[in-house]
Amino acid sequence: MTGDVENGSGGSAQGGEGLGGVFARLGPAAWLGVVWAVLPAAGGFILLANMKPVSEWLDTLGPAAALVYAAIFAVSAGFAFLPTYAQATLGGYAFGPVIGTGAALCGFVGAALIGRVLARQISADRVEQEIKRHKQAETVRDALVNSGAGKRFWIVTLLRVPPNSPFALTNLVLSTTGVPILTYVLATAVGMLPRTAAAAVIGHQITDISNPERPKWLVFGGIALTVVVVIIIGQIASKALKKAAAAGTATDGE
Repeated sequence: MTGDVENGSGGSAQGGEGLGGVFARLGPAAWLGVVWAVLPAAGGFILLANMKPVSEWLDTLGPAAALVYAAIFAVSAGFAFLPTYAQATLGGYAFGPVIGTGAALCGFVGAALIGRVLARQISADRVEQEIKRHKQAETVRDALVNSGAGKRFWIVTLLRVPPNSPFALTNLVLSTTGVPILTYVLATAVGMLPRTAAAAVIGHQITDISNPERPKWLVFGGIALTVVVVIIIGQIASKALKKAAAAGTATDGE
């Protein structure tokens, strides 16, 4: 709060706005962030509860099933109607871990592009202006955007890896901070690969629950192990991201 008072041109009134003031300045971008944070969770439960009928419907589409799945994934995740985890799990359930992972990654890339266009249209530079009001946020933004191509790719990749990194909200942040589109797309694909593959594997393992030849402890043990591996990878990525951001901040300060 003190920093806002000192940096704001409007004195204490501006510094006292708090979250409400930030929300008002961001306008449509703030509402988009709220929708993208809340809406996917609701649709996720519905999708997971209906994976079998949805999978059976996809099966009726024949060779085009994976393409249709990827297209629906892109639109529903790009507009944040459905969560990415549930859709990636469906991919593994319907197509197996290999094809499911590939189709889901295609969906992720399409969703990221849709999210980028949507965020840029709605934000109307409001996020950029808000970042400029906060020195620390501007420093981190500059470290991301003004770094070399390799480092920028690394940072965006690390932002995508953690399992608790919200896909739609990350789209909003990256789309409004000047990250080049090629870096945005390629780093999204690489960063999303571990958790996408894990979700597809879990989806495939779910089909074994009703298989009498597969011991239940083996199925659930495999699911638990997959989740643990993804969490560990996410923690490693989070630590690496902090180091990369700190290094970028230190470089800017020199």
